[in-house]
Amino acid sequence: MIVGVPKEIKTREYRVGMVPAGVRALTSAGHTVLVETNAGVGSGIPDSEYQRVGAQLIASADEVWKRAEMIVKVKEPIAPEYERIQPGQIIYTYFHLAGVDPELTKTLVKKKAAAVAYETLQLDDGSLPLLKPMSEVAGKMAIQVGAASLEKAHGGKGILLGGVPGVRRGRVTIIGGGVVGLCAAKVAVGMGAEVTILDVNLERLTYLDDVFLGRVSVLASDTESIATSVREADLVVGAVLIPGGKAPKLVSEALISEMTPGAVVVDVAVDQGGCIETCKPTTHDNPTFVVHGVVHYCVANMPGAVPQTSTYALTNTTRPYSRKIADLGLVEAVKADRALARAMNTYNGHVTYEAVAKDLGYDYRPILDALSGK
Repeated sequence: MIVGVPKEIKTREYRVGMVPAGVRALTSAGHTVLVETNAGVGSGIPDSEYQRVGAQLIASADEVWKRAEMIVKVKEPIAPEYERIQPGQIIYTYFHLAGVDPELTKTLVKKKAAAVAYETLQLDDGSLPLLKPMSEVAGKMAIQVGAASLEKAHGGKGILLGGVPGVRRGRVTIIGGGVVGLCAAKVAVGMGAEVTILDVNLERLTYLDDVFLGRVSVLASDTESIATSVREADLVVGAVLIPGGKAPKLVSEALISEMTPGAVVVDVAVDQGGCIETCKPTTHDNPTFVVHGVVHYCVANMPGAVPQTSTYALTNTTRPYSRKIADLGLVEAVKADRALARAMNTYNGHVTYEAVAKDLGYDYRPILDALSGK
């Protein structure tokens, strides 16, 4: 198979879809890997490292997309890339189709492209192995960027999360106790903040209470507990996930208006539409905006700011599946691996992930039916 690795073009997106070890795994098995010139530079990987393991360096993104049977990326294609998508092409990346430009799904369906989405590749135990490493990064970053946004110079109320003796600590509310919430809490506790985690899963709350040995407050998530915790918080982190679907709006604009001026919200779920009503996607160039006096940090590709960590963490998990697709071909790989089958969001002109179809108004076609032409 011919595999293409184009350079990411989203604002300040420095990650790359494949590292040299991944290229070697494919070239040693007889596959061809096309890497766009300077694709890895932002992650500290020079072109010479790709050449050393057998990649062909390609000067233009257009040629990479045109020649490749499978494209391996980090972020979903954006508008300038829509025309580059080839009919029937396999695209293996994060898509978050329910939360991004609906024109992307329309283009994928029209071109009968196979969208293999990192965020919905799900094991039988319910875990999301390709989402987990970036959730870990984003969760830890949420507290870093939140703490910086709380500084007066950045529009915040001027609170130090850890406080000092004789002065109260900053209050952090984390909505969602999954991977993002857990990692955010680790950093917030480490900084000395007063931390509350809300989740609907009582077993998860028991686990979190055990992990933190009582150093965080764990609350069952409902309308009242969210309202109370958000009003009192200096920093709110939205960490809610519905695999493949839009995040539920758990924090209303009315509730945001009741927060104290200079408080901060960081919505990690913004790439799936966000769980805070006032949030909208921002970029690393202009990461924040203010609504009702509250600073909103809503960058949709937060891990792109720390690419040397993020790229290697991500590609450690994506590599085995790209190799399986290349070795077996997409159809046989999907038939052989239920996790890959769940990763299929579009195929041959159909939307094959139920939550995406529901949120975007498409007919849902189960992937095995789509593969068989039923």
